[in-house]
Amino acid sequence: MSEDLAPLESFAASLVATMEPSARRSLARDIAKNLRTSQGKRIAAQQNPDGTDFAPRKPQLRHQTGKIRRTMFAKLRTFKYLKANSTPDEAIVRFTRDVERIARVHQLGLRDKVNRKTGLEADYPARRLLGLTAADETMIAEAVTAHLATGLK
Repeated sequence: MSEDLAPLESFAASLVATMEPSARRSLARDIAKNLRTSQGKRIAAQQNPDGTDFAPRKPQLRHQTGKIRRTMFAKLRTFKYLKANSTPDEAIVRFTRDVERIARVHQLGLRDKVNRKTGLEADYPARRLLGLTAADETMIAEAVTAHLATGLK
């Protein structure tokens, strides 16, 4: 969050700490669900958290003619693979075990095998699949404020 909101953030953190664990879990669950939705939309738009576009796909040798018909990470962004979990202390958005290796390779820009059979490897450019945007930070602040406001009434 911005430095202008640092005093408010510390004040809100102390209020949230005084809440019951079940209320904190409920707040974390709401935040995680909203983050999962926003992360999926951002991945569909193929943008990094800072607003820049993903690095484009490399041309594929087997499909020399025509256009790539599928968008990148179409399945990764579905609710089946992008999970939202919560505890009283944290809201978690993560990929399932089935796809976490693929997501890690693209998130960090690592080298990985293209195909299990051929053994060919490729360097993948970093594409930040998960990360907080300014809009996400605003959504979190609004969710905490709304939850605290309903608890004070």
